[in-house]
Amino acid sequence: MPIEMQRRKEQDRSVAGRFEMRRRLPDPALEGIVTDICGYRETAPGHFRSVEYASLTVPLVISFAEPFAIGLGKAPGDNDRFASFAAGLFAGPVMIESFGAACCVQVNFTPLGARRFFRLPMSELTDSMVVLDDVLGSEGMALREQLGNAPDWASRFDLAEAFVTARLEHAAETPLEIAWAYERIIASGGRTRISSIAEKLGWSRKHLAGSFSNTIGIGPKTLSRIVRFNRALGLSRQQTADWAGIAADCGYADQAHLVREFRDLAGETPAALSVR
Repeated sequence: MPIEMQRRKEQDRSVAGRFEMRRRLPDPALEGIVTDICGYRETAPGHFRSVEYASLTVPLVISFAEPFAIGLGKAPGDNDRFASFAAGLFAGPVMIESFGAACCVQVNFTPLGARRFFRLPMSELTDSMVVLDDVLGSEGMALREQLGNAPDWASRFDLAEAFVTARLEHAAETPLEIAWAYERIIASGGRTRISSIAEKLGWSRKHLAGSFSNTIGIGPKTLSRIVRFNRALGLSRQQTADWAGIAADCGYADQAHLVREFRDLAGETPAALSVR
């Protein structure tokens, strides 16, 4: 069985002389809440740069070393330094820089899981990074200390998973209407008409958008855009890129529409991303 499918096993994606990276899939009890837990430590001096494209991941980063420089839709500046934080959804590229001394655990939540875990309207995290003590208070700071003192990645992953599980015990359930609408958009690849979802719920589009923003952090239209983009990007990496065909398959009006969306959500053209 591939290591990615083995629960509670660590996948090693380290690069000798640069960094170590471990990844674990969570316990099945957290399915739909947490997608994975990662550990990252830089092992050599350097200036590392990466770009994350618009996604449906809500990360909680707990650092016990140097901060990252993070820019939303732009290169980070001198004041864009973040150590331990939670980041909401952002419909654009995220530029990340580090300087050879970063070390952290990252818990990646689904949008619906994040709402339950953080226990606050996800609109408060949208398009921003919020420091650890503002989202988790003293509990989060205590977890940071425990993770920093743990002897290895496996112990850190166990601590992070136990913390998430305990915090979810008394968390409010996701409203059934929002969960249904969210899954409908995901299952359709972002092609379902928002008006039809609102109609089936007996809601106005304005009410649907407001409820989505409160629960997930973005409206259903923006969610659909991100879903379509990621599906198109995935298709381009599975086959010789026929961009006109991919645009039609993913529900774009035409190839030019697809190109505009890639520029907005990834900061690059489709052709540039497909070769990475």
